[in-house]
This record gives sequence, C-alpha cells and structure tokens, in this order.
Amino acid sequence: MSQKLRVGVVGLGMGKGHIGHFNAHPEAHVVAVADIDSQRLQEVAEETGIEQTFADYRPMLAEADLDVLSVALPNYLHKSVTISALEAGCHVLCEKPMAMNAGEARDMMAAADKAGKRLMINFNQRFQEDNHMLKRQIDGGLFGHVYYARSVWHRRRGMPRFGGWFGVKEKAGGGPLIDLGVHKLDLALWMMGYPKPVYVLGSTYDYIASEIAKRNNRSYDVEDFAAAVVKFDNGATLMLEASWASHIDKEYQEFQVLGTNAGYCSGPGMDTKIHSELNDCHMDMELTRCFADGPPSAMYNLIDCIINDADQVVTAHQGMIVMEILDALYESSRTNAPVAIEADRSI
Repeated sequence: MSQKLRVGVVGLGMGKGHIGHFNAHPEAHVVAVADIDSQRLQEVAEETGIEQTFADYRPMLAEADLDVLSVALPNYLHKSVTISALEAGCHVLCEKPMAMNAGEARDMMAAADKAGKRLMINFNQRFQEDNHMLKRQIDGGLFGHVYYARSVWHRRRGMPRFGGWFGVKEKAGGGPLIDLGVHKLDLALWMMGYPKPVYVLGSTYDYIASEIAKRNNRSYDVEDFAAAVVKFDNGATLMLEASWASHIDKEYQEFQVLGTNAGYCSGPGMDTKIHSELNDCHMDMELTRCFADGPPSAMYNLIDCIINDADQVVTAHQGMIVMEILDALYESSRTNAPVAIEADRSI
C-alpha cells in the first residue's frame, strides 16, 4: 500500500489498549484519539505521541480523515457511534458487547452493508494462542461431532467501576452476563461452529451486589450472577455461567468442549490437554505449538482483512447472534421460563 490506514480510537479506558494492537500492524497507524475525560486524553496523547486529540468523536470523524474507527465506549453508545462512523466512510471495530440488544445489532449490520464497510466485534478470547490451537484441532476433525460445551467466568468480587455505568441497566444492558458472559458465549459458539440456537433457559441473581450497593449508596440494577442453558438445532448443548460477585475462593475461568472423538477442559487445577481414546487406550495430547499462527488481535485482523479483502475471524453477524442469545436469556430469567429463538433470526 502507498500509505498506512489511518485509525482513530474513541474511548480511552478500554480503547487505550487498542492503540498498540493497531500500531503493531505495519499497514496501520493510530492518528487520532477522543475521550470526554480531558486528563486521560492528554495523558494518552503524551504517552503515545498522537497529536490529533478530540473531546468528541464527531469532530474527529469530520476532521481526522480516518479509514478505521475503534469504538471503545459504554455499551449504550455502541450503536450510534458505530453507525455514525460507517456513514462517515470508516470501517469499524466495536468493543463487546456489539450492542444493547439484537435489534441494535441488526441496525449496525444494515448500516455496514449500506456503507460497504467492515464491522468487527472485539471478541478477544478467539485470539489467545491456546484457543487458536484448540480451534484448529476441532475444525480439523479431531473432536468429531461437538455436542456439549461449558463456558464459565466467575469473580469473587469484581464489579467494574462500582457505582458507574456498568451497574446501570439503561447504559450497560445487563451485568456480568453481557460483560464477561459475552466473551465465554462467543468462545463456545466459535468452537462449536456457531450452530443455530433454538431455545434458552436462563437465571440471573443480584443478591450480593445489590446489598453492597445499598450499603454504599451506589446505583446498581443489573445482575451479579447468571447461569444459562442454550440448546441448538443440531442437538448440541451449551452451559454458560458468569458472575461479578459470588462466594468462591477467587476469580477463575473454565472452558470445556466435548465431541464424539475427543474432549478438552481448561480451568483451575486442570491439565489443558485433549483427551481421547486410541486402540482401546486412553490418550492425552498436549498442544504446545501451532505452526500456522493466528492473528494476534481483532485490530490486527481487521487491518489485514481490509488490505487483503479477506474473511474476518469475527463477523458482525456472529456478534448479532450473541446478542439474540443474550436477549433471550434475560427474557427467560424475567419470565422464569424457556424462551425460543425464532428460526428466521439467526440465518
């Protein structure tokens, strides 16, 4: 290319980390940043050497001549800022969750299609080396038919920015299910080949965090714990759990995937090996190296895909399916009953 793609980042809390990932690509350069926190904006600009700084993303879109915008803002702003960027001619990387709900996600997809631009969601667990290696084995047929997965992320006390927008449903859309669970849901769906969901059963609770909020006079109206079952049209089942507050020893993540020919489970005290059977003997395989490296981040992958007109590791359509499942899980918890996902929604 004659010149590098020009990237802007809006939201320098989570977005600060995006800068290095974009700049790691030889054909991209972050040229502008925006944040309403003037002190944080100045600190990031001084640390990174970025000269174009804005208190608002709108003048940045108008003046910075961007090719790509990275949206790292509170959940309730994802749709409006993403669509504005697409209409301004930018490709977009949007932080997870894609939106507040599936309806917003569909609007974002429609805007990307109309603009002829790319939209990627930052499901960053797909880009971890161990997950990349495991996915290659599943896609290569080692596991056979994958019929079950369990995906978990629990914290003992980990309510982000307690008293801020994370704990307000109107701005966040939910609690740990939409914050941590969204990563674990996408990871499981990706490993399973993104089968079509047909119904869900979900439960959410707020016993611990709501009492802490009450004692500290803080705003909090989302869950602190969620558990769910998702059933797919190919007969497969997914168990999902996420919490910001639970009476456990310490924070941990766990992931399990079972197929007809092999299985895998990672978590506290577990050997991260693939377990199978060969010639009437148990066989355990340890993944130590992958000779075909995956992209190091969603940011790097997006730039690659723009330059080479290649398929994205994460698609906007997959982000929308995740939102459909989350919507259904929250509805299931509210009604205390299973919720079907309409057949024509996830195609």
